[in-house]
Amino acid sequence: MDVTLAQLRYFVEAAAQLSMTGAAIRLNVAQSAISAAVSQLEKSVGSQFFIRQRSKGLLLTPAGELFLRDAQAVLGQLEEALDHARGEQRSVEGQVRLACFSTLAPFLLPGLLGRLRADHPRLELEVTEADAEGCSTALLTGRADLALCYDLGLPDGIAVTAVDSVRPYLALPPGHKFAGREEVALSELAGEPFVLLDLPHSRELMLSILRDAGVEPDVRFRSASYETVRTFVAGGHGYSILHQRPRHGLTYDGGHVAAVGIKDRVPELSIVLARLRTQRPTARMRAVAQALRHHKAATQEPGESLPA
Repeated sequence: MDVTLAQLRYFVEAAAQLSMTGAAIRLNVAQSAISAAVSQLEKSVGSQFFIRQRSKGLLLTPAGELFLRDAQAVLGQLEEALDHARGEQRSVEGQVRLACFSTLAPFLLPGLLGRLRADHPRLELEVTEADAEGCSTALLTGRADLALCYDLGLPDGIAVTAVDSVRPYLALPPGHKFAGREEVALSELAGEPFVLLDLPHSRELMLSILRDAGVEPDVRFRSASYETVRTFVAGGHGYSILHQRPRHGLTYDGGHVAAVGIKDRVPELSIVLARLRTQRPTARMRAVAQALRHHKAATQEPGESLPA
């Protein structure tokens, strides 16, 4: 069996892009080189890894899905061995692909990128924004090395490192009768219109928080955009439950949102840095984790929870 590292790299990238053309663009090689390498790999192993769909790209077979995780582990172990041989005291270089939950991105990514630029100027962070399912899929398909997301709906096979935990709060219109209060019981909002952040897993969590408190939510408006939800609230169209708390209450259109604590016992939500369990952390991945911790420490005031 004659399997080369180039064949493994080309296969993993083709699986991530589900396209020979996409893999060729990503790796800056000819498409014919990708196709030939994958075909030779399949011949050497004796299994078909892709179903070639004309004009529809690639589809991984069950054998391909199984081999993908093993190939990722092999390449990860090789990268770690090279990192150790080079020594981790110097600046780390190369590329890390990060999937970031969309509502976390504006709060965490600018500081993370700035910290990485200062500590490891030759390390490139390629970022893709996604919802919870998109972050998981990016890890499972090899399109991302790491995911910065909530510990919400993550499937088996993904390992997480906690970054912080956040408690939900009420977003109220500025003229609401409870806007000036420090805390409000959810039962006090029964019957009032609710504006739902309509993202996979997030929507179920928000609705369950209300129902566990005995409140059946009256969902009048819903949006997958965090800022659109805040704008609806600021306009007096209802209240919402959110985890992300900006440094100010202003919305894009100049409105204002009052942030009020929830008196009920509600679960905190963990922010995590996630990766495949089969993928051993490389020096590049550890550099991202360390930069995130440093950014958190530099921006967090005593007793304050990191915005999420």
